[in-house]
Amino acid sequence: MLESHHHSDSSPVRSRRHLQADCENCFGLCCVSLPFAASVDFAVDKNAGQPCQHLQPDFRCGVHNKLRPLGFRGCTVYDCFGAGQQVSQITFEGRDWRAYPESAKMMYEVFPVMWQIHELLWYLNEALTLEPAREIWGDLESALAETEHLTQLTPDSIIQLDVAAHRAKVNILLLRTSELVREDARRKIQTPQGRKTKSFDRGADLIAAKLKGADLRGANLRGAYLIAADLRGADLRGADLIGADLRDTDLRGANLMDSIFLTQAQVNAAKGDAATKLPSLLVHPEHWLASSK
Repeated sequence: MLESHHHSDSSPVRSRRHLQADCENCFGLCCVSLPFAASVDFAVDKNAGQPCQHLQPDFRCGVHNKLRPLGFRGCTVYDCFGAGQQVSQITFEGRDWRAYPESAKMMYEVFPVMWQIHELLWYLNEALTLEPAREIWGDLESALAETEHLTQLTPDSIIQLDVAAHRAKVNILLLRTSELVREDARRKIQTPQGRKTKSFDRGADLIAAKLKGADLRGANLRGAYLIAADLRGADLRGADLIGADLRDTDLRGANLMDSIFLTQAQVNAAKGDAATKLPSLLVHPEHWLASSK
């Protein structure tokens, strides 16, 4: 059996709760700063910096419970990794863009950058819960401290950041973490003699792939295109899913309990049910539960 490698008592990591969206403490930034185009995910066009037509004066969504039927599926998939409350309450010290319109443009520009930083924080914090990566915990801690420092910069400094360069540096550590975790996962797998687990190249084209019941323990699915793939009942423990495109991927009954670098946004984009097993910090989306009733 593949054992859990998450949440070791000796892990130096803190909670990732602050990297989960807290809409009560955000000024509706994802509903204002981000653009979207009429498509399967959005019913209308919206420019960056233009408030969504459904955004209320209290920064809440007026149609939150009807987003999918109204054609706003994209909104139910998005996750800001806590960047919204960080920009609203810390970077701009609780001054909202309606009351302080002179800071609105800057706030809209800072938010997407902060989102990228917080995404890296999510991955780094997770890496520090993974026992097989213990040998590089020190390097991960340093990268985490450097990344957290970026979140405390002034709005002007945040906009000037070369996030791509920082991401590339962090990704070297995340890739090493993945190798260590997947190697450990494969070592613990009891498979019949001569049988190998599936392996894929980064960014593998697995669109509509038939992988029902597949043994994907310890698989490298970094950046894989799994759009509309059939993964019902598949075993993805120890698999690396960083950047994998899970739009309409069928995860009903799949086991992702110890998969790594999976995000809530990826889960939200997929199809699943109550039998789908997720990592502890991720939740079953409401539309999963609604469709399984």
